Amino acid sequence: MTLEGTNTYVVAAPGAGGAVVIDPGPRDEEHAVRVARATTGRRVELVLLTHTHVDHAEGARALADRLGAPLAALDPGWATTGAPALVAGTELVGGVRLEPLPTPGHSADHCCFWLAAERAMFTGDHVLGRGSTVVEWPGGDMRAYLDSLEAVRRFRPERLYPGHGPVVTDAAAKLREYVDHRLERESQVLAALVAGDRTAAEVVARVYADVDPALHPAAELSVRAHLVKLVREGRVLERDGTFAG
Repeated sequence: MTLEGTNTYVVAAPGAGGAVVIDPGPRDEEHAVRVARATTGRRVELVLLTHTHVDHAEGARALADRLGAPLAALDPGWATTGAPALVAGTELVGGVRLEPLPTPGHSADHCCFWLAAERAMFTGDHVLGRGSTVVEWPGGDMRAYLDSLEAVRRFRPERLYPGHGPVVTDAAAKLREYVDHRLERESQVLAALVAGDRTAAEVVARVYADVDPALHPAAELSVRAHLVKLVREGRVLERDGTFAG
């Protein structure tokens, strides 16, 4: 589910300026030492979380303590003393100039970060370097996810730094691919209901028939998110945990 693992980014200011660390990842002493070395002696002004799922956030507080930096996250339960609020339209100034962009969908507390100097967006699990992400019902919200994709597109990024997988060098194509993929899945979910499927598990068995069954539980979370969106829009009816188009 995490491809090659979780990407941690050390974003350094030009010259001898400070640095920011994004997504320290799981608690792992060897990894923490490597991140600290990657700062090349710069003062780390801030540690940022795109969201608080364990594969991104478990080691965050320990690393922030090690580096002597505040930890900022949309979830106030994770933010430490001195951390700035992650508010859209503001700028995080700490040697590196980043703009937070709250992007709920994959999770309620998800936030991307815009690096204007490179026209690049750090996307966490909102957009991956390869494959598609999971909108994790009930914490995830499909309508919010699609709206958040459009919010990222409005920045017209040239490059994406994802939480998993390789750097995306054609951001416009990747974002278009993500929107198209979700709309196609929605059409497949509706078609499955027309064909007689009534539960999320039945929809998954049909729509994801060519996908490794080990991934079906994760797929079911996204299908449920699609179904909830469709119910809220009045396009699907729900009764006692079953659905009908």
